[in-house]
Amino acid sequence: MPPLILLTNDDGYLSPGLHALRRVLAELGEVWVLAPEKNWSAASRTRVFHKPLRVYSAQLPDGAVVHVTNGSPSDCVLLAVLGLAPRRPDLVVAGINAGANLGRDVTYSGTVSAAMEGAQAGIPSLAVSLDVSGEPEETPDYERAARVALKLAEKILSRDLLVPHGVCLNVNIPRGVPKGLRITRLGGKIWSEELVRGKDPRGRDFFWFSGEMLSTPPEGEEDTDIWALLSGYVSVTPLHLDLTAYETLEALRPLEELHL
Repeated sequence: MPPLILLTNDDGYLSPGLHALRRVLAELGEVWVLAPEKNWSAASRTRVFHKPLRVYSAQLPDGAVVHVTNGSPSDCVLLAVLGLAPRRPDLVVAGINAGANLGRDVTYSGTVSAAMEGAQAGIPSLAVSLDVSGEPEETPDYERAARVALKLAEKILSRDLLVPHGVCLNVNIPRGVPKGLRITRLGGKIWSEELVRGKDPRGRDFFWFSGEMLSTPPEGEEDTDIWALLSGYVSVTPLHLDLTAYETLEALRPLEELHL
């Protein structure tokens, strides 16, 4: 029986990145798509609890039929794993996201969160993102990015690459032809932050978060995902959900003596 690959994203089922991955990953096995009906960018691990989840079929421009839900990227993975997929997936792939997911900002990402849901379920998982920060007239090469994801997926499914239980791989692909691949840790901040203020036509205040991504690699951080991507390399960063600051545990032990 061919391996089952669960494919989802956070940009919605009409995203060209999702379509490119579906076509390319079909070379490895059966690709079962369950994706959000709308854009859930920056949704993090949002779950829909306050209303029923709906799942329906939709046809893509090339005639392919996929599954669509009103839920979040995390919901997509859980719906599939808990019984909607034809069988338990052998691999979860989230993407291709339109934009990099790097450094401390990965906790915002719906793409990364979908891969984390797969990892939490004990399934090898990839989050795949493409840097689309070039000139406006540039068309993102999702096909090339999908081929990068294909090579990693092939390594995982063949067990040439064993991803530990509870770990997902966060993959960021640069524009153009990559110089190579780097195994990286998370970097720091890649976006500047600015609060834009204005007034709507009725004179009411509104606020808009804005900012710019770094354009040059940070010095002295050659082992980070930010440096790798901005230097033209594919970055692969292993992530897990254990956010415990272990180095701080012992420093906090005296608090156990507090009389409450």
